[in-house]
Amino acid sequence: MGDHAKPGRPLGAGLALIFDMDGVIVDSNPVHRLAWEALARRFGLETTEAMMRQHMYGKRNDEIIRGFFGDGLPPQEIAARSDAKEEIYRALVAGRVEGLLVPGLKEFLKFHRGAPMGLASNAGRENIDWVLDGSGLREFFQVVVDGHQVSKPKPHPEIYLRVSEALGVPPGNCIVFEDSYFGVEAGLSAGMRIVGLRTTHGDLPGTSITIDNFLSGSLCEWLSVQNRVV
Repeated sequence: MGDHAKPGRPLGAGLALIFDMDGVIVDSNPVHRLAWEALARRFGLETTEAMMRQHMYGKRNDEIIRGFFGDGLPPQEIAARSDAKEEIYRALVAGRVEGLLVPGLKEFLKFHRGAPMGLASNAGRENIDWVLDGSGLREFFQVVVDGHQVSKPKPHPEIYLRVSEALGVPPGNCIVFEDSYFGVEAGLSAGMRIVGLRTTHGDLPGTSITIDNFLSGSLCEWLSVQNRVV
């Protein structure tokens, strides 16, 4: 989209904003791909585009590892491979977190400072801390729930319902920002409104509005007419 955001009105009373992380706060999926490719090569596996699309986007690490390497790995080996992958990822993004932020995000968060805001990501806490501390964004989120704090990751709605409850805002009054099919499914199943970002997929069925980034004027226009429903 070529339309750039103009200052709008503050978020309507009684509404909350909930953000996924990878692909929403940071445009990091290309780096995650490189990390998964590097890990797979350690075990003699060459990943393909089809494998990435089927197993990586929007999923928790244990699911990705089972998708790549099969269901026969014991839990301790899955955990070890997950840790190894994240070590590769953090080495690749070291010193680059600020530059990976989705355009317009920081200004958007500053404008809505004071509104209830949460983060709900299938990522592990170490990666979430890495991003929030490396970008200086932690102050904006009153609630952070990671993929290991829920029994069922996205596309199950549990993580979004957890954040909604912790914020004290009913699901129907929560606006979710997502970039993956699984994330959109989770938000919809939770009964929330969805803003899709085209950082990962060009089309996200089920979203109320889809944008390229937080500079979109369409986002400001859409948010300006959102009101509490419950």
